[in-house]
Amino acid sequence: MRHVTVLWDRVGDEDERAVGICVFTTAPVSLAGRRKFFGLQGKWTKLGLKALNEQVVLLSRVVLHPTYRGVGIGAEFIRRSCESCGWGWVETLTELGRRNPVFERAGFVRVPTEAKGRRDRAGHSAIYGTRRGGYGKKRLVSEETFEKSRFSNPAYYIFDNRGNVGSRRGGR
Repeated sequence: MRHVTVLWDRVGDEDERAVGICVFTTAPVSLAGRRKFFGLQGKWTKLGLKALNEQVVLLSRVVLHPTYRGVGIGAEFIRRSCESCGWGWVETLTELGRRNPVFERAGFVRVPTEAKGRRDRAGHSAIYGTRRGGYGKKRLVSEETFEKSRFSNPAYYIFDNRGNVGSRRGGR
């Protein structure tokens, strides 16, 4: 986790309660949408990876309490969370974006990408599997996980936050 923002609400005389959260994590090394948007090609170098980690963060989770959904605060919460995160570029991947333009309303640009073909479990695991102890070959994802996610094709969005960084986080 690299950055978290929480949306709070106070109802009457009650204490404040968390009603939303945005979680920012390290961006994946390679995303087709990023390559297309920035015109990248070739393999990553050590210097390139360092620059990626300093300039790009992934908005990996947005949760808004069901009571607060559909009232028009989601896009503003996402936008303000991104503006406060301290990275010049914010990426997100979402299936929701294909049906609900909340990220576009928050200021993200959707980058069209090609749909992936049918994947087998080993190929799927090479992308989404985890490594034991963080090293070595990735483990196969469970059969249940594979069945739930093998046809996923999330939309790629990018948010240009360069105008909000400056002195925050050492200029990132």
